[in-house]
Amino acid sequence: MLENFLNNRLLKLRNRHFLILDCLFLSLTPFLSLALRLDATIESYYLSGIFWCTLIFLLIKISVFYKLGLYKRYWNSASIDELAKIIYIVFWAVIVQTSVFVVFYNLSLLNFEELPLSIPLLDGILTFFFVASARFSIRLMERLKERKNISYHGDRVLVIGSGKAGTSIVQEMQRNPQLGLYPVAFVDDDIDKKGLKIRGVPVMGTRNSIPEIITKMDINKVIIAMPTVPGSEIRDIVSICRKCGIQTRTIPGIFEILDEKVRIDSIRQVEIEDLLRREPVNTDINSVRQFLKGKKVLITGAGGSIGSELCRQIINFSPAKIILLGQGENSIFDIKHEVSKRISLTNGMMTNTKVKTYIANIRSYERLDNILKETKPDVIFHAAAHKHVPIMEENSCEAVSNNVKGTLNLIELSLKHDVDHFVFISTDKAVNPSSIMGASKRIAEMIVLKAARESGKNYSAVRFGNVLGSRGSVVLTFKKQIAEGGPITITDPNIQRFFMTIPEAVQLVLQASVIGNGGDIFVLDMGEPIRIVDLAKDIIRLSGYEADKDIHIEYTGLRPGEKLFEELFIPGENYKNTIHEKILIASNASHFIPDEFDVNLQILLQNRYENDKETIISLLKKLVPEYTPELHETNNTVNI
Repeated sequence: MLENFLNNRLLKLRNRHFLILDCLFLSLTPFLSLALRLDATIESYYLSGIFWCTLIFLLIKISVFYKLGLYKRYWNSASIDELAKIIYIVFWAVIVQTSVFVVFYNLSLLNFEELPLSIPLLDGILTFFFVASARFSIRLMERLKERKNISYHGDRVLVIGSGKAGTSIVQEMQRNPQLGLYPVAFVDDDIDKKGLKIRGVPVMGTRNSIPEIITKMDINKVIIAMPTVPGSEIRDIVSICRKCGIQTRTIPGIFEILDEKVRIDSIRQVEIEDLLRREPVNTDINSVRQFLKGKKVLITGAGGSIGSELCRQIINFSPAKIILLGQGENSIFDIKHEVSKRISLTNGMMTNTKVKTYIANIRSYERLDNILKETKPDVIFHAAAHKHVPIMEENSCEAVSNNVKGTLNLIELSLKHDVDHFVFISTDKAVNPSSIMGASKRIAEMIVLKAARESGKNYSAVRFGNVLGSRGSVVLTFKKQIAEGGPITITDPNIQRFFMTIPEAVQLVLQASVIGNGGDIFVLDMGEPIRIVDLAKDIIRLSGYEADKDIHIEYTGLRPGEKLFEELFIPGENYKNTIHEKILIASNASHFIPDEFDVNLQILLQNRYENDKETIISLLKKLVPEYTPELHETNNTVNI
């Protein structure tokens, strides 16, 4: 009964209550300090000095506590950060009161000269002890309440990884027994942790012990809580758990949790992105934050896969305004709602960014002119494009209109409205293109580079390969075919592609945007190319089937404009390392713009209205000499 009473009272304490408690207790600490110092009864001649000392110290400490935010903390979830804050605040309170004490002591004011010089220090020690214990008593009661409410029913969970992410997941399970998840053990490859307990949950071994632990502890669910490990390790663990017949879940990779906070609702099924995850790289988030903070940022194609992820990540860097431009009203509505929700959830603490949306086609010069005139952006990320190779082969006029004319409109208007930074999202299909889409993106690259060279502005392009999970991605196509019972269709058994997750690609795009000086092409390290047939087999297994038994794979032959192997480098471009290990720069990229580029570009744009594929191809060849229509194979692939 008494325990419940104390729990209820303590858990309801708020900062106004702590202010009252502080005033009461801190009125006693100088007397206690004097008593400890003297180790005897306090004589009467100390009383005047200790009275004034108590009053002055109380005013100083309460003022410092208030000024440094001690009464603006939420103590129910206090952690080491709050303890460090208490140490910091009490330290400054002691510094101030000691300085005042020494002055009064030397000037013989208010009988301070009668008191021992150690009083301020002893008072500070007692103050810290009280302030910390009073506040952390709430956290202690909260923890005891959590342990009392732990449910021993529901799924018995084995957590793979006992680091920060795993601990956070277990903490949320223990706090929320209604989830029906009961953590019973950790697995960690750090053998020094074996036998230890974290939040009362034992670390029982390494991944090699998983089958034994599953049997011994009656595990019926496994959660992989290792956001930084490469996909090969995830693949190994999933394979072990599959053989044991246990349901496996995971948390997102580090690129997807930029705030480094892992939540219970982050847990999801293991996806192909997890199996292909690469080791995380160090990114200079501070430089990106300094670059974007307080800026007006316009994103074209904001409703698309890359554009929407740009919005999600840019919002974390507190731009003054984020301008969402796209042609599809539904996708723009969705990303605006998501971005606005993220801003509102922070209550203005993370960002007070304003969000503005525009439904517009980048082919409309007049519409773009009005938008840039109204918004005056500082930075433009140009992600809008037609990207589907086979469809653009059949609609060549649209590839030219959108990818070439749209980019030209944006560049001309960026120069007109004095936009300082322009980042063009390009593709590996622009390298030695064999498709109309690839050639159109290569021309767009040259438009950006030419403008940078002539204006001296920081306009650049970022080139990378396929992104997993994007709209129209082969992954989504495979999943749909599996849901329909198969077969999965692949053009050629030897076809390979570079892949990167959307969050990883966008993070590197943002990193690249602060590296160059303009007129550069950045190439992202896509890792090793992946055989599409291997990708298909992994997706089949993740879906709970077996390839060629439950789901068949059929080969249909290469489509027009499609290569067996994609490339990332154009011969002759001079690639150099940047300060970022996963980004290369072609510093001489603007030197590859052919003679009479402007003349041939205007002729191409004049002919874009007619869907005359032969004429458009012949004009594309003049602008992109390395363009070889419908080339199906290349033997000089260069890997990063």
